[in-house]
Amino acid sequence: MAKGVLNLIDKHVGSRVRMRRLMLDLSQTDIADALGLTFQQVQKYEKGFNRISASRLQHLSQILQVSVPFFFEGAPAVYGIWPSAGQMAEASSPSYVADFIATSDGLSLVKAFMSIETQNCVALSCGLSKRSCQRRFEVSAPTRAAPQFALAGSMR
Repeated sequence: MAKGVLNLIDKHVGSRVRMRRLMLDLSQTDIADALGLTFQQVQKYEKGFNRISASRLQHLSQILQVSVPFFFEGAPAVYGIWPSAGQMAEASSPSYVADFIATSDGLSLVKAFMSIETQNCVALSCGLSKRSCQRRFEVSAPTRAAPQFALAGSMR
């Protein structure tokens, strides 16, 4: 692999580390202290700039209270290795969903949505979100200027 090119698996594993860290409301410094690293090193792991070793991934899984396979769930297929039918069904979620949930806003939205207790409120929330997005795009769409009419009394 060419130097400076991110490995998709490293990037995916890093985004899963970030997502889980945010879910547990931990800072990069909290993780770094537990691993005996600097927070900058944790940043590099989360962005996929640096590869996480097997022993460090095992340690991270203990800190983040997940199993090691958690970090690989939904990972992109490796060239030349065909996933099984079960893996294909498991990884059917588009990557943009995982990318969104790995952000602090995405996680906040999911947490808020998951705290809704009744199905009616869930349906109302979904409907409101859809209408809000549609309205936003309608308002921001270019419109023709309204024709200007002069009032009869103001014409000279």
